[in-house]
Amino acid sequence: MWESPVDMRKQIFCNRSLNMKSIVAVGFDMDYTLAQYKPDTFESMAYAGTTKKLVNNLGYPKDLLEWKFDWKYMVRGLVLDKKRGNILKMDRHKYVKVAYHGFQRVSREERQATYGFTLSRDSYDEPDYALIDTLFSLAEAYLFMQLVDFRDQFPEKIPSGTDYAQMYKDVRAAVDLCHRDGTLKQAVAHEPSKYINDDKQIVPMLKMLRQSGRLTFLVTNSLWDYTHVVMNFLCGKSGTDGGTPRDDEWLSYFDVVVTGSAKPTFFQDGNRSPLFEVDISTGMLQNTDQGTPIGGIGLNTPILPQRAVKQACRVFQGGSVAHLHRLLSIAAGAQVLYVGDHIYGDILRSKKELGWRTMLVVPELEFELEMLVQTFSIRKEVSKLRMLRDVLEDKLQSLEWALRFHNLTVEEQHTFQEKIEILQSERDKIREQHRQAQRDCHHQFHKTWGQLMKTGYQNSRFSHQVERFACLYTSQVTNLCYYSPDKSYRTTEDFMPHELEGIGL
Repeated sequence: MWESPVDMRKQIFCNRSLNMKSIVAVGFDMDYTLAQYKPDTFESMAYAGTTKKLVNNLGYPKDLLEWKFDWKYMVRGLVLDKKRGNILKMDRHKYVKVAYHGFQRVSREERQATYGFTLSRDSYDEPDYALIDTLFSLAEAYLFMQLVDFRDQFPEKIPSGTDYAQMYKDVRAAVDLCHRDGTLKQAVAHEPSKYINDDKQIVPMLKMLRQSGRLTFLVTNSLWDYTHVVMNFLCGKSGTDGGTPRDDEWLSYFDVVVTGSAKPTFFQDGNRSPLFEVDISTGMLQNTDQGTPIGGIGLNTPILPQRAVKQACRVFQGGSVAHLHRLLSIAAGAQVLYVGDHIYGDILRSKKELGWRTMLVVPELEFELEMLVQTFSIRKEVSKLRMLRDVLEDKLQSLEWALRFHNLTVEEQHTFQEKIEILQSERDKIREQHRQAQRDCHHQFHKTWGQLMKTGYQNSRFSHQVERFACLYTSQVTNLCYYSPDKSYRTTEDFMPHELEGIGL
């Protein structure tokens, strides 16, 4: 039986009502969705590899090899200003509330002069900005901040003519080099338990979905060899020295596997990428003639193995969502629920282009939920101080207006002035207490960036995207285990500010 109520940290939250009975197929991304990488090992390894590429391939000084990655410093939802060397946190209206130049906090005055008091609003998009929206991008953002500080202090050590934007471009090039040479994936393949969290509920979750009659599929940008390693580990076949040999048993938990999908292009309408079938025994691509598909891909023949037959599913590489729909016999996008970690690569495209239902995996949510409980009293105090501050400011403005525009006697003017001075002193005291309480609450979530889902009193840019593009969101993909596969997820009631006032919230 499913637990009720579900532990707060394991809950699935709903932005758009979804009845699972209408879902025919449930799909998954692999990296950072089914496979949760350990930042202290995997991201640190990626960081070290990137610095080596910058030094050995792109001419940066050897000083970089001594640098370390603080994997707790960066958070998702930030925006990197390539031209100015700044990292920004903004609210849902794209107002910049926190800014750092390298690791130096930008003053409120400078921040407003740069991003606020301008004649036109910036869109904060490419090519001048980069969005830090994936967990894998945290290491490169941290390295960029280090390089900004280093360039400011030692400009002569940086390759000639390299500005902030070029440094970011070099970091991205170094990251790509790390992926292309295979060193990261080889390390993971040798010892997956060092780099990937072992979630024992992956297999029970997949079995539950299949027993409920749903089709299941995997669409990942990783190629077959790496996908095979990671999925074996997640399904209990580690393949490390002294461990269980790898096999293809994990394929029995899926109806279709698509590797090398090149998302988000995979989801785009009109994508004509060819689809190849992978020979899982050799890793070779079938149905090709010098790289060109021949004779179609067999879509007119029976596609999926019968459930009663103990047979691994078919594995493909490339292709497009049109191929996937045909393979699964999907009649409408609303019949598909896709689970991923990347707002743009997994969630936005699949929802906007296809009408798929979506679930976003936000691992940071567990900590956020715990902190919401721990900070309840201080958040209540912040709210109380804010209300008191508003009351005092309203009284002050009323008195100041009366003093300026009402016909008062000299004695009345003197009395009003005394009241104003008393209220100003009290207001300043409350304002400072309010700011300090806000800072204390902010620091308890994260000393630098504060609460992931908030920026001051507004939802953060990141939480706004979660709300817009994810039908459901949760901390781990296996939280699906705590709910019936036929559950009807319902949203909470929306409130306008005047409605909140009317019901006393």
